[in-house]
Parts: sequence; structure tokens; C-alpha cells
Amino acid sequence: MDNQSDPERAAENRPPQGISAWLPAWLRRQPTWLKAVLAMVLVIALGSTAYAFSQVGRGGTPAPTASGAATAEGATAPPSTEAPSPTPTPTPPPPPPPAPEPPPVALNILLIGSDSRGDFRAEDAQASAGTPADQRGDVLMLIHIPADRQKVYGISLMRDLWVNIPGYGEAKVNAGLELGGTPLMVRTVETLFNTHIDHAAVIDFKGFWDATNALGGVDVNVTVPFTSTHDTRHYFPPGINHLDGGQALEFVRERYAFVDGDFQRIRNQQTFLKAFIGKFMSEGTVSNPATAMLLVNTLRPYVLVDPGFTPETLVRLAFSLREVGPEDAVFFRLPDGGFGFSTTGQSIVFQNPAAVASVSAALANGTLADYVAANGFQGGN
Repeated sequence: MDNQSDPERAAENRPPQGISAWLPAWLRRQPTWLKAVLAMVLVIALGSTAYAFSQVGRGGTPAPTASGAATAEGATAPPSTEAPSPTPTPTPPPPPPPAPEPPPVALNILLIGSDSRGDFRAEDAQASAGTPADQRGDVLMLIHIPADRQKVYGISLMRDLWVNIPGYGEAKVNAGLELGGTPLMVRTVETLFNTHIDHAAVIDFKGFWDATNALGGVDVNVTVPFTSTHDTRHYFPPGINHLDGGQALEFVRERYAFVDGDFQRIRNQQTFLKAFIGKFMSEGTVSNPATAMLLVNTLRPYVLVDPGFTPETLVRLAFSLREVGPEDAVFFRLPDGGFGFSTTGQSIVFQNPAAVASVSAALANGTLADYVAANGFQGGN
């Protein structure tokens, strides 16, 4: 098969793109391994997928010696007829030791799935400038990465959770994206948990669809069979289902087909996320730089990240998570206080103040592992 009909081979022969293009040539030449870091940045955002590199060495050559000596008047002296005495080659000074890496600290990353059907970047800019836009945070997950880099935690928030949106008062949490774009969505979740969010990433429907297709589809175990109320009305039978991009999107969006609505939708989102990470981390994908780069480049037009989430940041984060596998990803839903209605008649999900306080304290104290263990969340359910 030629390169034009094989996107993976073609990707290998094209000039470096995306994260790889940012890396210096000496680093791109080193042996590589791939790591899916928060691969869900795809699902819900990506996640952040990144490249990390090992066995990196630095080298250099001494500057060439001058071929002649300048006279005091600036002219070049004629070459001597006497045989020159050998000049010892100066020993180059040793390279300075690399600057020590700062000790890792815990990171919080907010992943936002926009329900926009238009230009989500333009809508986010519009809302960030103060004019409400036609998009909401349909999927919200706070990713917590502890300082020891031994686990990755995902805390799902109900889209109808009734919270304080800074500057606007009480509303459903997903309205933060509509009213003030990503900045307000971040401030809203920071206010809820009284914590700092280091980075944010937004992905829209098209990015989710294409990311799944770039992996060749994903196998998920459907525990609650249903017929989608979206788009194709696809039926999801019990057991293992191989989902393409369109089916995956319907799988993670559906809530009206379930008795418990958004609760089952969050369970399905977490099921898909773990399956996606497992597929990305599979031996064939991890060992194939072309496949990973294809996925990264597929996502780029559909993912919006904060300015601080640079390729360098992703690479460093990926390397720090090199020992973390899919089995180390723990997902759970923030416990709620039940259903009800707002004073304006909206159907909402009430907060569970004790649960919010416990999660907030665990984030602040670095004890989220103890919290999930005490509440039986280790299975990611």
C-alpha cells in the first residue's frame, strides 16, 4: 500500500507536526515511547494526549580553530615557512549540569464537553467577552493528578447541579460556559470546591467523533441496553459493543432513555473513558508514533485549551505519568443531594454539602485516595 492510501505511513514521512514539531531536532531523534495522558481529553476532552521522550543526551562540537592570526594593524600575517609546532587542542569545558526539575505538585484540570453545534471557539470567545453564547458544559469532569503521580482521578459533575456562578448567582453548573465561557466555567468549579484549577480543556462534538474514529472505534461493555434518542436512534444491546465515532457520541450523550437519566449517562461516560484509555494504551497504539500523531492532529481543530497548556507542559506531564496505566485511573461522580426544583421552576440536582466539603478537603490535603477508598469508588463506578 502506498503512502497516499495509508495515513499512518504518510504521517511517518511527513515533516513533524503538532507536539513533535515543537520539539527540537535532537530530541525528536531519540528513541520514543508513547503515553496517553488524560486520553479523555478526547472524550471529554483529551486529553490530553502527549509524547514523552527518554534516553535524551546532549552533545556538541568545539568551535573550529582560526586559520590565521590577525596583526595589530588588522591585516593577516603571511603563513610561516617554518613547520608549525603542534598546538594542543583545548579540552572543551564540561557542559553545565541540567537545571533540576522542580518537585511535582498536584494538578487539577477541568475537562469540558461543549454541546455547541456551531463554532465552539467563536462562542467561547463571545461568552468570555460577556455576551452569553449558545453552548453549555454538557459534560464536566475535574481531573486530579496527585503530586506523587501514582493515580489519576476523574470527578464527574452532574450538568444540572445547582451551584453559585460567580457574578450571576445560583444556576445549573453547565450554564457557566454559556454565560462566561471557559474562564467562568473554571471559576465556577473553583468556587464549588474552593480549589485552584491549573488548566482547562474544551472539546466539541466533532472532536469527540473524530477522535474515536482515529482509534478505529472503541469496545465498551453496555450494562444497561437502550435505544438512543439522538440522531440515528441506534440500539445498544447488552454486552460488548464496538462503537464508531457517531455511536460513541450517542452513547455518552444519552440520558432520556434511562430511568435515572443523567446518573446512567455519567456511568456510561466513565465506562467509555476507561475503554478509550485502554485502547490508546494498547500495545499496537503505544508503539506506533504515526497513529498517536494522527490522533493528536485529528483533535487539534476541535480542542480548546488554556494558554498555559503548552506542548512543553504536556510533554512534562506525560513523562511524570510514565508509570501510570489505565488501571490507575479512578472515576467517580460527586455525590448529590437529590432532585428538586429551583424557585424559578427548573428541574435541578441539589448539592450534598457534606460530600462537597469532603472532596474539597481531600483536594486541599492531597488525600483523595483515602476519600475514594472510604466511599468505594476505586472501581471507577
